[in-house]
Amino acid sequence: MNRLIVESSEAICLVAGGAVPARDMALARRHAPVVVAADGGADRALALGVEPVAVIGDLDSLSDSARLRLAQRLHEVPEQETTDFDKVLRHVAAPFVLALGVAGGRVDHALSVLAGLLRHQATRPDMPCVILGPQDVIFAAPPVLHMTVSVGDRVSLFPMVPVTGRSQGLEWPIDGLTLAPDGRIGTSNRASARRVVIESDRPGLLVILPRRRLAVALAALMAIPA
Repeated sequence: MNRLIVESSEAICLVAGGAVPARDMALARRHAPVVVAADGGADRALALGVEPVAVIGDLDSLSDSARLRLAQRLHEVPEQETTDFDKVLRHVAAPFVLALGVAGGRVDHALSVLAGLLRHQATRPDMPCVILGPQDVIFAAPPVLHMTVSVGDRVSLFPMVPVTGRSQGLEWPIDGLTLAPDGRIGTSNRASARRVVIESDRPGLLVILPRRRLAVALAALMAIPA
């Protein structure tokens, strides 16, 4: 059992070391006010005038100035088998996590984050994690997902493993299809109705929406009104 470093009744904004525009920080904190940094993400947060309540990771990317300023908030997790993104998710508890600075950069980093997102879903389905990127919001689909969107919205589905599903409200239904990373995928689908339902027979399906639908994603995952 991983030791909890941060327990919060409010959602957590996870700030990683990738680019974090000020508008993203402001948007994320409206939904997730408690800021936790993943290693060098502390420098990103400090540059935007935000002090994280904790810095978690192997701490090999943290600047000396941030290390000094946040000395009492550093929590080193020295193993090198997982990313700092994974390390934060394993050591926090909150209603949900909204992650910044993990998309839009190097492809290998992005792929490792998506793999971590699926590992997190498998171990902590009670704490959804949503990634906010430059153009998208990304999350792992629960077994049944209900969303209220706008007709014509992009609803991309990407299978990280072979997944069979059903859908309502998509222009190209997935009923009876097996989606797989080396076969048929479901990117660039669109909503044909305001109510979209997606069912999958196993974990491993990523949902990618336009970033303007962040509130829709959070509402669907938390079963609250959008």
